[in-house]
This record gives sequence, structure tokens and C-alpha cells, in this order.
Amino acid sequence: MKIMMFLHAGSVNRGCEAIVRSSTKLIKDRIDKAQVFLTSARPETDEIIPKLDGIYDGSNSSIKKFSYGWFISSLRVKFFNDESYAFGKIHKKIIKHIKDVDIFLSIGGDNYCYGEQPGWYEIDKRIKRQGKKLVLWGCSIGEEDLSERKIEDLKLFDLILARETLTYTLLKNKGLKNVQLVADPAFTMEKEELKLPEGWQEGNTVGLNFSPLVWKKNENSQTAVRELIKYILDKTDMSIVFTPHVIENGNNDYEVLNNFYEEFKNTGRVLILPDNLNAVQYKGYISRMRFFVGARTHATIAAYSNYVPTMVLGYSVKSKGIAKDLFGEEKLVLGIEEISDSQKLIGNFRRMVEEEMDLRQQLKKSIPKIKNRSQKAVDYLYELVR
Repeated sequence: MKIMMFLHAGSVNRGCEAIVRSSTKLIKDRIDKAQVFLTSARPETDEIIPKLDGIYDGSNSSIKKFSYGWFISSLRVKFFNDESYAFGKIHKKIIKHIKDVDIFLSIGGDNYCYGEQPGWYEIDKRIKRQGKKLVLWGCSIGEEDLSERKIEDLKLFDLILARETLTYTLLKNKGLKNVQLVADPAFTMEKEELKLPEGWQEGNTVGLNFSPLVWKKNENSQTAVRELIKYILDKTDMSIVFTPHVIENGNNDYEVLNNFYEEFKNTGRVLILPDNLNAVQYKGYISRMRFFVGARTHATIAAYSNYVPTMVLGYSVKSKGIAKDLFGEEKLVLGIEEISDSQKLIGNFRRMVEEEMDLRQQLKKSIPKIKNRSQKAVDYLYELVR
């Protein structure tokens, strides 16, 4: 069985890396003789991922102005409102693999949360046109993300695997019949424990992850996070380790976190992890934190899966849905509009500290069930083709 993951943006986003890394292992552990391939917008960043049988360039191709393809595309759009030829050219590096693969996994988790994606719809049509199986792998989608056009695309999928209950319920309520509930594969990802840096208080260090994506959505959130840092330093004896998880141009956690580090380093109680660790290494550090405060979903998954009490600076349905599946409620998840309220951040942090042992016990009960859901995704995949 040949399986191709596509719509992967590259592993400078350690969450994307975690999805590919953990999914590949799950599939190969449970499906005999499965071969797993990856098309990537940045294939050079994915060499760090073991077990893949091939990594291919899946980046977009340009249509040179005044070329034959440009004239054909322009005419078809102008006279027939038909973009299919153009998108076929743009995504040709993915489309050329369709004939050689049995199953296509559309990955990325929240790819379908960011508006219309007509180019992706064209890829999906061509996969189905050639009689291949198409799976949406571990997705989150909100009500506000759905349109009639997107729902029509979702109907093309042989299988949609929702990674949390909110998405599962929404898609079922929209009349989609091809939906199953699973969990994010990264809950099962291994960890690598490197040496702890100087200044790390074992059993008394809080991790903090913040992202430019969240900051841009709520410009006052950075001020509120600064107040939370001051509170931790003034009112507790904990150390803070700033923890990047996405390191890409224009969306680099390290740049934002390093500003905090420079501002507070004279306290002697703040550290910053380097920007060149892979997903399992970041997970190794996160696993040894006492608490975690994070904006990046897969950084929080690394914490949850190691029973670390976690406060989420959420900005989409995925954060709320994952927390609901773990705790039975959207516990310690602040929406994008809430995270500029420093008192709310501090209040939730205090609640997390007060409920520390209870939170750990809840996670110890729920994480094994969630990991079983992650593994169940491969069972659904196997049933699709047996």
C-alpha cells in the first residue's frame, strides 16, 4: 500500500513535523508493508523525519506571464470562469504523483480553517478522478470556516478523520456521512530528553510559548502576556522557560519570545530554548515542566500528553475541542478576544496552580483514551482499503 501525505508546509513548523512524524510511525506500526511518502512545500526541512519512504517537492509552481500556459489559463478563466487548468499547473508537483499512489492523506490539521482553497479542491477532484482514495487526516474545522463550496469539496473525501469532538459534531450536523472521531496523532509522538540548561528548576519551571500569529490577531495580547510573566516572577518562585515551536520567516515564535527573554533576563529566572530543536526534543523539555502556557496547538499537545497542566492561548476550534475531549469542558482555554485581558490570564494561571494535582490526575485518566483514538485513525484507514 502506497500512501502519500500532501499539503504539508514544512517542518520549520514543529507542529507540522509532529503530525508527519507521528502519523508515519502509527501507519507503519499498524499496517504491514505500508509505504509512506510526503510532498512538502519545503522538503529540505523534512529530512529530520525518520521512516518516510520518500520526500518530494510539493511547492507551488508559477505560470510565467505570456507563456502558453498563461494564455490558456487566462482564456479559460475569462470565457468559462474555469480555474482548473491554472490550478493544475500551479499544483503540478503534487498532481504528478497521483497515478503512483493508492491513498492520499490531506494533512496539516487546521488547513481548512483559512478560507477558500480552490487549488486544493482541484487536487482533490483529480485524485478522485483517477480512482484513488482520499482522506482528510486529523482535521479541525469551525462553523465560520465552512462554505457551500468547501462542503462540496469535503463530500469528495472517502474518509474525514476529525481530531476533536467539536469538529466531528459540526461536520456530522452538516450532513457529511464520511466522518469519524479520532485524536491528533501527535499525542502518540515520542520524546527525546536533552540535558536541562542551567537555571532550570526541576519540578518548578513553567514553559511559555507565544506566537506572532496570536499577536497579530490581538495586538494587545503581548502586553497581557508580559503582565503574566511579571506576576509569575513577582508572586511565585518558579522559573520561566520561553519555548518556541514555529520558526519560520514572518511567523517566528523565537523572535517574539527572545524579546521577553531580553527584557527579563536580569531576574535570573528566565531561560529560552534554542530555535533549532526538532519536535521530539521540544517535547522532551516540555515533558519536564511543571506548568505550560502555550499558543501553538502542538506545543500544548506535547504538554498534555505528558500530564503537564496547561493553559491554552487559543485562537480556533481545535484548542477548545481538544481541551473538551480531555477534560469534558473547555478548561483553561482562552479565546483570541480574551487574551488581551491580563487579569483573566493571571486568574487562569492561578487557577491552574491551585488545581495542579487534579489536572494531572484528569490527564492521566484521559490521555490513554486519547492515544487510543489517535491509533484508531489507522484502523479506519485500513478498513478503507482492505
